[in-house]
Amino acid sequence: MEHNDARILRGAAMIAAPVGVVATVVSAIVAGEKGLVGGLVALAVVTVFFGLGSWVLMRITQDKPQVAMAAGMLVYTVQILLIGVFIVVFRDTTLFSGKAFALTLLFTALSWVGGQVRHSLTSRMLYVNPEPSAPAGEKAAPVTTGTSDAT
Repeated sequence: MEHNDARILRGAAMIAAPVGVVATVVSAIVAGEKGLVGGLVALAVVTVFFGLGSWVLMRITQDKPQVAMAAGMLVYTVQILLIGVFIVVFRDTTLFSGKAFALTLLFTALSWVGGQVRHSLTSRMLYVNPEPSAPAGEKAAPVTTGTSDAT
């Protein structure tokens, strides 16, 4: 994992974690024990799906940075589809409050994506990987313009 990728992942988690904790506490206050469980489940879902998705995206684009946009859209679409499947599977559960789960999931996921955007925009990343034009220890040949100075 590259340094910039780790910084973006860490930054997204640092923004999403407090939002998720606050949403979970509010869910527990409003909906009681089932709200607490719903908030904790939503926090876990966002952490697993978005954290794993970020890791997968970093692995895909590590050797092929030219596919970053397509890979990012694919990973994000798969994340949303998997969260949708999770919601459909647990829609009639009595283990936790569905509203507390949904609201905590929404706020935490939005803050995760916002954290990724913020840290992506504020990080100083090179657009290209600098490679020396000459092997180490050799001096590069002077650049000539092809014009003659003798007139």
